[in-house]
Amino acid sequence: MAFIAHGLPYTRVAGPVRSGAATTTTRGPRRNAAKPFSGLRPMVDAPLRAAGCAGAWTMTAAPAPTAAAGVAPRLSDPASMLAGIKTFIFDCDGVVWRGDSLIDGVKETLDYLRKDLGKRVFFVTNNSTKSREQYLGKFTKLGLDVEAEEIFSSSFAAAAYLEQTQFAKTGKKVYIIGEQGIEEELALIGVPYIGGPSDKAKVADMSPGSAMPHDADVGAVVVGFDRHVNYYKMQYAQLCINENPGCLFIATNLDAVTHLTDAQEWAGNGAMVGAIRGCTGKEPIVVGKPSSLMIDYIVEKYGMAPSEICMVGDRMDTDIMFGKNNGLQTMLVLSGVTTEEKLLAADASSQPDCYADSMANFMA
Repeated sequence: MAFIAHGLPYTRVAGPVRSGAATTTTRGPRRNAAKPFSGLRPMVDAPLRAAGCAGAWTMTAAPAPTAAAGVAPRLSDPASMLAGIKTFIFDCDGVVWRGDSLIDGVKETLDYLRKDLGKRVFFVTNNSTKSREQYLGKFTKLGLDVEAEEIFSSSFAAAAYLEQTQFAKTGKKVYIIGEQGIEEELALIGVPYIGGPSDKAKVADMSPGSAMPHDADVGAVVVGFDRHVNYYKMQYAQLCINENPGCLFIATNLDAVTHLTDAQEWAGNGAMVGAIRGCTGKEPIVVGKPSSLMIDYIVEKYGMAPSEICMVGDRMDTDIMFGKNNGLQTMLVLSGVTTEEKLLAADASSQPDCYADSMANFMA
């Protein structure tokens, strides 16, 4: 499904469009949107070897993981690969940053790709907690020169899907499990919403004979990552989906884990979506990676050939699948959630075109 390229202008957030007592605010415009890999050498390490003599064993040092047949090659000739690509799409968490820490070499690599090689760069993230304006602030804080039009988040994708399907004409509202990013993107397209951060402290009354009321005018439930998810939100969402005729169930993404900090992995939005899927028995409409919605928008708006785009990410099940499903070239980096051991053990259908330690290897 292609997005309406002109339907979601980037504008400054002045306040939410909240249902009920809240008012709708307006915003002014603001600035700040095939060749195969070549020269790649398969990485095949010597297997662990042991030799016995007179009943005793001698063992070599433990080697790097062994690559099986069909495993992606490690990037060995970046210049040859870069020559066949005009546009790069980078995931953010685990590729550009971990938590609030910039990954080594990212700034230099982005400058090299843009200024020295003339490549176009976009950033596509499944993290829905921030809007494009908020992500712009994070890029700026980390010292990266990025335009808002180059940022595509799953919160934006959720709003774009509702815009494409003309949800606003139904007169319905959205119930949000998620954070401010979804609210701000819905406000940009004039869709009223309830829930979200305002429900983080609410507790359902479960005393004998109690029934939790819900708004019959909710026509869609959007489930994004929510650091304050609770039973009240889950119950409200399931009531809307199960009892409101035609209510949509939209998931920003299905990521199993995420990087809230650079110290460890944290449960991702897949946990929130799984809870709602479990109590409704319904499958969500997924708008983030690996869904084609965001790449359809980019290709249509900027007139690009998918075969000349490279998706760089740290997840095989979202980033690499997103690229493979949409005819992009793909590179996996080991700076995020996927280890080399996990990559080498994966089946051929999950493999990227190549892999590297981080995006800094483009400058090797």
